[in-house]
Amino acid sequence: MTRLPLVLLLPFLTSAADWPNWRGPEHDGLSPEAIPAELPAALPVRWTAQVGIGFGGVSVVGERVLVSGNRTLSGAETDTVWCLSAETGEVLWRHSFPCALDPLYYEGGPGATPTAHEGSVYVLSKKGHALRLDLHDGRVVWSRDLVAEHGVALPEWSFASSPFIDGERVLLNVGRGGIALDKETGRTLWLPSTETSGYATVVPYEAGGPGANRLLLSAKGLLAFDAATGEAAWELPWRSSRDVNAADPLVIGKGILVSSSTGSVLIEPGSGGEPAKVWEQRDMKWYFNPGVLVDGHVYSLHGTTHRPTELMCLDASTGRIVWSEPGFGSGGLVAAGNTVVVFDQGDLILFEADPAGYRPRHRQRILEGKCWTAPTLANGRVYVRNAAGDLACVEMVGAPNEAQ
Repeated sequence: MTRLPLVLLLPFLTSAADWPNWRGPEHDGLSPEAIPAELPAALPVRWTAQVGIGFGGVSVVGERVLVSGNRTLSGAETDTVWCLSAETGEVLWRHSFPCALDPLYYEGGPGATPTAHEGSVYVLSKKGHALRLDLHDGRVVWSRDLVAEHGVALPEWSFASSPFIDGERVLLNVGRGGIALDKETGRTLWLPSTETSGYATVVPYEAGGPGANRLLLSAKGLLAFDAATGEAAWELPWRSSRDVNAADPLVIGKGILVSSSTGSVLIEPGSGGEPAKVWEQRDMKWYFNPGVLVDGHVYSLHGTTHRPTELMCLDASTGRIVWSEPGFGSGGLVAAGNTVVVFDQGDLILFEADPAGYRPRHRQRILEGKCWTAPTLANGRVYVRNAAGDLACVEMVGAPNEAQ
């Protein structure tokens, strides 16, 4: 692990915010922070660390950074949940448990992001280990093996959904209709089906009302369900190659944007509650990571790992591709204000969310190797990782009082 010397470069932001779970505080990839209008030619890398093979994202609460990876320890493949210092990258605690690397056509390792909530950390491994750890010291509060205990089917690339906290429940994309665990004890509250799941994380959908207030992109369709009971109010059939429904649906007002290798569709529930298509097209395809909505336009990376991909701007109301920029890979992105932050092919890229065209602000090589994981923006720092487990903390620095 390396870190910057004693001179600390502090970001000048109009606001700062934690990023406690996958896709951020509102589960939409948007940060309330403001990125400085003026940035140096090279943003300083505050520290780096090695956390093991994997593709899960980074969560940040205060000065605690949470991430998972897989290593071989004493001859056994092992997942480790790391809690690092945001200031220095030093290890505050770690918790390890046996879990297969499972490198099926890729490097393997965990795909889910740890979720921090009210002093605890919730984790789902790719093989169905669900854990609650103490945020302060990593102590195990409860641990479950959902495959062994319930016989739930593993999707081809095993589980990748991040835990979603819903009141007293932990919701996971395990089983065709998901599963709910009691947040305090880990006890199973409901499990409608043990059939194959998708890879996406549960998304809140308040426009659906009490009986359809959560969304789950499962292996073969999108379900709107009641978080209290697990009962599905409706389902949109959505088939993808090899059942790779991995990118979270994006809520746009009352509408829901669903995208995979099949293409994209915007739906809205009709008068009877069943979804009606607003538009559908095959020109934008999300393989791993969902896009972000900024001022009525969706910015995302389109395409799969099997061919070059494009950065796209889409009109959310019509589904029309406004512009596209070639030369990208299978990375991910988030947004803060009008600035979109991309991490792709080892490069940290910032551009203005502008339907008039691609307006890059900054591009900097941070890491080498495969980089599929979306960046995390928290408290003035961006966290990025690669498949091999190299993790970097980058300072968002600029001139005082010049944020946007």
